Amino acid sequence: MAGGEVSWDELKTKSYFGRPHLVILGAGASLAALPDGDPDGNRLPLMNDLAKALDLERPLLESGLDPTQNFEVVYSQLAADPSLAWLREMVEYRVRDYFSRLRLPQKPTIYDYLVLSLRGKDYLATFNWDPFLFRACWRHHDIAPMPQCLYLHGSTIVGYCLEDRTQGLVGSECSVCGRPFEQGPLLYPVEDKDYTAHPYIDAQWKSLAWALEHAYVVTIFGYGAPGSDAAAIQIMKEAWGGPDKRNLEEIEIINVLPEEDLIETWSPFIHSHHYQVTDDYFSSLLGAFPRRTCEAMWEQLMEANFLEYRPVPRFDTMDELRAWAAEIRSHEKQDDA
Repeated sequence: MAGGEVSWDELKTKSYFGRPHLVILGAGASLAALPDGDPDGNRLPLMNDLAKALDLERPLLESGLDPTQNFEVVYSQLAADPSLAWLREMVEYRVRDYFSRLRLPQKPTIYDYLVLSLRGKDYLATFNWDPFLFRACWRHHDIAPMPQCLYLHGSTIVGYCLEDRTQGLVGSECSVCGRPFEQGPLLYPVEDKDYTAHPYIDAQWKSLAWALEHAYVVTIFGYGAPGSDAAAIQIMKEAWGGPDKRNLEEIEIINVLPEEDLIETWSPFIHSHHYQVTDDYFSSLLGAFPRRTCEAMWEQLMEANFLEYRPVPRFDTMDELRAWAAEIRSHEKQDDA
């Protein structure tokens, strides 16, 4: 009955919503997941300090480039100068080498919560090169169908098979044709960021456009829409269709930046009051209504029901997290994505 109260114990038995929840990940998501770096002490660099993390400051300076600039700007300058082809190759090698070596710890991280808090109908689209999303999905795929993952800027460990439209760990083989997965591109010149040039990246962006068009809830986690990603934002705007056309959908932003700045950045996607902002994953929709985010928003916005916000427990061990997720999954049909 509309206007009532829905407890979490009641909500988790409901898994009727077919439209996807789309989560878009930026560098801030990986920083939130591993604020102190990975188990080997490797930190998660941002674009403005990536050159330092990769020990590229000296060769860049000696080539007349400013290593403190946004790394994509530096790469764009490299790509425009044929005489620096050797340095460009060095940069590409070190990016792949550094990010492919990053590891998730054995204890639960935000990535573990994240992939278990979405269903197979949902989408996770990442701008990050790091292997965390793929690794988290791999270690939990036996619990429930994983969300569909999109690597918008490629990944250091995820490869593809164009013929069979599959992707998997670089070095492993396509389950259909048996050929090794190919490594996709990672870096793009800012002035010519053409996401349609490479067929694998083009397919990722087309899938993102579909997910945006059909999404009921969109969460933007740690992604600041930098100026160097103007092409990306334009594609996303066209797929979303503008605030006036999305007056029922919900936008959520997880970011540590001031709320007013975030609202200004993402205003082309927000209809009126249909948004929420938090600086903590565990106070987000995913943290309050895991695997039921779309049902929760429908109950609240369309059925005018009051919901019980019960934060996800912060588990100490992976076994506890997996048992918690399996219990929620048990209320879903086995073929329910």
